[in-house]
Amino acid sequence: MEDRRNLTKRAAAAAGLENGGEEGDTELWKGFDQSFRQVQTVLDRNRSLIQQVNENHQSRIPDNMAKNVALIQELNGNISKVVSLYSDLNSNFSTLFNNHRSPSTNGKPDTPSQR
Repeated sequence: MEDRRNLTKRAAAAAGLENGGEEGDTELWKGFDQSFRQVQTVLDRNRSLIQQVNENHQSRIPDNMAKNVALIQELNGNISKVVSLYSDLNSNFSTLFNNHRSPSTNGKPDTPSQR
């Protein structure tokens, strides 16, 4: 698994944002890192849930099989969380990328007539 910091640095380099950003960018990158940490926490929990579901299924004990219903429901909810977190990351990264790629006037992104 790739270190989150390397992933964030690679994303910044790909966007041309690795150096020369504004001070506010540091806070944005910290926010990205926090979001990646949240995603990783949910994915780690999902790994654990999947292991529990598999163990319960292999045991063939009716009570364990019944517990799988709640475990699978939690998995489904966690998948929705991950989708939402990645959607927010995408939106935030796109905004950051567009703000750096577009020359601005008075701190506002330019419009087509300003280009």
